[in-house]
Amino acid sequence: MAKTKVEANLDQPDEQLDRAIEELRGVLQEEEKRPDAVFRAAGTNSNVIMSIPVDVQIILGSTEMPVSELMALQKGSTVALNRRIGEPVDVVVNGRKIARGEITVLESDPSRFGIRLTEIIAATKTA
Repeated sequence: MAKTKVEANLDQPDEQLDRAIEELRGVLQEEEKRPDAVFRAAGTNSNVIMSIPVDVQIILGSTEMPVSELMALQKGSTVALNRRIGEPVDVVVNGRKIARGEITVLESDPSRFGIRLTEIIAATKTA
C-alpha cells in the first residue's frame, strides 16, 4: 500500500525535528523584528511540521549520587543540582537540546512560571 505524503514525512523524525527547529528559529527571529508575526506560517509544508507532537522538557539541572544516598532520600530531603541560581536552563525537544533560557514568572498568572528563551542552539547534522 502506498504511503501518503504525511506518512512518508513521519518516517524521518530527525529530518522533521531539524525542520521544526529551523522553523522555530525563523519564528523567533521574526518575533524580534515584528511581534505581530509570531504565529504566521512560513511555507506550504509548515502545516505538516506544525502538527507534529514533540516532547518538550526544561532541564533545571542534574546530579550524581551513590545508590545508598538515593535510597536514604525521604520527604523533605534536598537534592543539590549542578546549576546555580540564575544560570540558564536547557530546553530539550525529543531528547535534543535546542535552546537555553531563563526562568520567569508569568505576568498573566504569577502563581506559574515559564521560560524566556535567550539562546537557540544551532542544529547539527548527524551522519
